[in-house]
Amino acid sequence: MSKHIILGITGASGAIYGLRLFDVLLSLDFEVHVILSNAGKKVLWMETGHKIVYFKRPGAHLYLENQIEALPASGSWPNSGMIVCPCSMATLGAIGNGIGDNLIHRAADVCLKERRKLILVIRETPLNIIHIENMLKVSRAGGVVFPACPGFYNNPQEISDLVNHVVCRILDQLGIKNNLCPRWEGLKNKDVKEV
Repeated sequence: MSKHIILGITGASGAIYGLRLFDVLLSLDFEVHVILSNAGKKVLWMETGHKIVYFKRPGAHLYLENQIEALPASGSWPNSGMIVCPCSMATLGAIGNGIGDNLIHRAADVCLKERRKLILVIRETPLNIIHIENMLKVSRAGGVVFPACPGFYNNPQEISDLVNHVVCRILDQLGIKNNLCPRWEGLKNKDVKEV
């Protein structure tokens, strides 16, 4: 597995997921190539108080959406795939319809054509028929549509527990071992009797 991962951050709500994913990937010694959309920069600041300087760290590479000459725009550049987290419905629509207006769209298109893992962490509700059709297009093209739906079976106590659950499952999709969240172990005989 290449140690290069692309992380797109768009203007959907849920910037906290992208930040946590970034931190965890760096801690696992991946080189993280972050692409920030213009709207993503604004939402990042509104929801977390962080600016783009957050991503200027050893092991990280930062690109803005108009840098179409960047490494992630080329299929000849080896990487282990891309996560768009969070993924706006506009970004989903562009990717699902093959529109390469910016570096996030182009990098996602490259992952699909090169048969690399593409995970779109959507964060929207409710969904209209256009959203659903675009999700179907991406899924049929080989991408993974991954709604940011944390689980509650492990009794989360803090928001960080919910965030970690989603990030844990994203990493699972990439085959990256992690222990960010408890794993389901089924009900024990004692628990079944109490139900």
